[in-house]
Amino acid sequence: MCDASRRLFDFLSPRLPEPASALSAPVAGCSPGPDGDRGSRRQRIWELEATAHCPVVGVCLPIPTLHQLAERLLPRGAWADEYELHCMVVSACRQRGPMAEAVQKDLDRRHQLAIKQAARCKDADALAAWWREACAGPRLGEALWATLTHPRCGPDLAYKVLGFVHMVQHQVGAATRVDQARFDALQAAHATLQRAHQAAQARLQEQSDRQGRRIDALEQTVLRLRADLISRDTELAQLREERDRLAAAQPDLPAREALLRERQAQTERLQALQRQVHRLSEQAQRLSERALAAEAQRADAFPPQPDEHDGRAVASPLHWVPRAALIDRAVLCVGGRPASVPAYRELVEQTGGRFLHHDGGDEDNPQRLDATLAAADLVVCQTGCISHGAYWRVKAHCKRTGKPCLFVDTPSRAALARALEAACTDAKTPQAT
Repeated sequence: MCDASRRLFDFLSPRLPEPASALSAPVAGCSPGPDGDRGSRRQRIWELEATAHCPVVGVCLPIPTLHQLAERLLPRGAWADEYELHCMVVSACRQRGPMAEAVQKDLDRRHQLAIKQAARCKDADALAAWWREACAGPRLGEALWATLTHPRCGPDLAYKVLGFVHMVQHQVGAATRVDQARFDALQAAHATLQRAHQAAQARLQEQSDRQGRRIDALEQTVLRLRADLISRDTELAQLREERDRLAAAQPDLPAREALLRERQAQTERLQALQRQVHRLSEQAQRLSERALAAEAQRADAFPPQPDEHDGRAVASPLHWVPRAALIDRAVLCVGGRPASVPAYRELVEQTGGRFLHHDGGDEDNPQRLDATLAAADLVVCQTGCISHGAYWRVKAHCKRTGKPCLFVDTPSRAALARALEAACTDAKTPQAT
């Protein structure tokens, strides 16, 4: 490889003159002899074997440094790529010249620490031990240059050192290819992960923006609620001050509140008793209706006998209603079952009165109730079949106008007959007195 590069260098640039010192200098490994014959002078790069120049330039000298030296010492444009540059520098280092001296100076300066460490070795065995220890570390180039240029480096040690570097270069090349394939796979995986990372970043940014907007809205809500809380606390403090002022102005207020609570309790108890009385009244009414029904059955079974004085039959109390008190009077029946209305009408008209009816707001217009009440002389309120509004309106109207009002719990013909009989009895009582 180095011979081909030398021929390329000879073709591209004129051959440099070989100085006499280079021709007369001994070549390491080529002239056998005891180590003591060389003295303590270190070997120069052009004094090394030809097989040592390629690994020394390739391992000990960085590529950027090669470019700097070539741009300064070689014709511009003499090399097409880094391989041609390497071959030209290797060929130039085989003999002493500007390029070889510049490479020697740069390598001595760059690896001076390793050169000082190797200088402590006084024989070939110590140098070999130092080489084995140094080449195991990360600085192979420093150990290679310091060992090959050492005064005690003989042909055997140089052969072993160059062989070791040669195999390392093969291993590095194979590892580089493996690393390149692994690097390509990692680069593809990196691109995939980068795209996923960008998508995740976009999602996170969107979520962050959404969370930011939500946080802003919540902060505004918190500010509004704080303002409402401050307003409520202020109003509550004012109300407490007003309460304290009223309590100071009315010392008996707690006693009055206690009486009010007691009154409410008594009212609830009274309502409960009224409901109980109403329930008992309904039970009594049902018992009375049963008794009247039994009386009617008895009357049907035993018809009335003619009176000895006028020869007329005596009517049953269920069907007897005085006529004089209801003649030409309007009797209004509020509520009741729709099926019982014809029986109510017949009963009222039998007494000589005029029958009026309002269903209490179920189907008839509740606003017509006032006009119907104004036209009536007697009001019969069916409490079991009437709305609450109509009940209170009837009661208020009769109380305000003084009209007689009969409240019937059970919507039946017999109950209406008893109510009318009671009304006629009440109407006769003042005349008797």
